[in-house]
Amino acid sequence: MASAKYDVLGIGNAIFDVLLQTDEGFLASHGMTKGSMALIDEKQAASIYKDMGPAIEISGGSAANTIVGLAGFGARAAYVGKVKDDQIGRLYTHDIRAAKVAFDTPPASGGPATGCSYILVTPDGERTMNTYLGAAQELTPADIDPGEIAASAIVYLEGYLWDPKEAKDAFLKASQIAHEAKRQVALTLSDAFCVDRYRDEFLALMRNGTVDLIFANEAELHSLYQTSDFDTALTELRKDVTLGVVTRSEKGCMVATKDGVTSVPAFPIQKLVDTTGAGDLFAAGFLFGLVRGAGHEKAGRLGALAAAEVIQHIGARPQVSLKELAQTNGLPV
Repeated sequence: MASAKYDVLGIGNAIFDVLLQTDEGFLASHGMTKGSMALIDEKQAASIYKDMGPAIEISGGSAANTIVGLAGFGARAAYVGKVKDDQIGRLYTHDIRAAKVAFDTPPASGGPATGCSYILVTPDGERTMNTYLGAAQELTPADIDPGEIAASAIVYLEGYLWDPKEAKDAFLKASQIAHEAKRQVALTLSDAFCVDRYRDEFLALMRNGTVDLIFANEAELHSLYQTSDFDTALTELRKDVTLGVVTRSEKGCMVATKDGVTSVPAFPIQKLVDTTGAGDLFAAGFLFGLVRGAGHEKAGRLGALAAAEVIQHIGARPQVSLKELAQTNGLPV
């Protein structure tokens, strides 16, 4: 197998985040389900934005957050996602490249605007997302560069991308190329509501070997197997995939393989501010440990460390060097 040009290449929805700390009354006034991710249209997006007032605006997108986190650990990282050639799209491109991530997906010249997610953070740190996919859903198989995929040790796919038909085809093309090149393919389930919509398709991707590694949180795992019993769901996951990683908030994570389950504790934090990006950054740390051959327990510790950093401030991108943070905590980088 040829050596990899990239440690991890992520494919996902290129989304610009607009974050606001607010109360549950704001959620109620817009009919939002707390803690969920809802897809909205351009008109709804404009209505929410109008009511938000001053907000923090920063490049986001689930897989992109993971890839930026990987670069922060010192990994060689690349990203595939669609923006429009508009002001926000150019800002997005600048941000991800400034984080030392290779990003060469051609922007769309026409069609919908660059995607935005309006993220409301309540005082308990819970985030409620309202996402206008915009140009992000215009990603097609033509945007998948076979050479770049084949040169990536792990290809990381975002469950949120499993909505548009063309994006699904791009997803499947990338997986096929990766496996032909003897690379690994990882999938994050993204959101329990996402799993509700595509449960059978996600299970098929796992069972037919399209993906090798699954990232899920507890809610997503319960939704996937339609059971409220965690151990039952974990047992099923071990049957369906080579490697499954389940995050459990303050309870840490479980790393599940055919051979057994490893439990890894969460890192202590001083104050929970915003859970946006917790799962994304956990995946960054875990994947970094995996490509560095650190073993599942240390990979889990790196994931827990990155998640702990990101939930202690607003926004889904790290505010310190993850590499230095890992070194300070005696973890392998």
